[in-house]
Amino acid sequence: MSGGHFNYKQYEIEHIADQVEQMILDNDTDELDEWGNTKGRGFAEDTMVEFKKALVIIRQAQVYTQRIDWLVSGDDGEDSFHRRLEQDLARFIQNGVDK
Repeated sequence: MSGGHFNYKQYEIEHIADQVEQMILDNDTDELDEWGNTKGRGFAEDTMVEFKKALVIIRQAQVYTQRIDWLVSGDDGEDSFHRRLEQDLARFIQNGVDK
């Protein structure tokens, strides 16, 4: 069963990555959220550089978690694990590391 081994936690990793990406995009905005708070945090550029590095790592972690889950759950064999991992990581790089 796909997603079975990690109980679909890989999608929580993806959700975290999406949130970090949104924080990066909103950092310098004065726009208000639904509660009237400013979305932007105004973190320094060196802090945002670290957020961007983290985003790459978190997205890669999601790819690896998904592929390992499918392997240990029996949905993929080792050959397809390696092939799909390579494809997913290539697509990750092709689409930009923050996508």
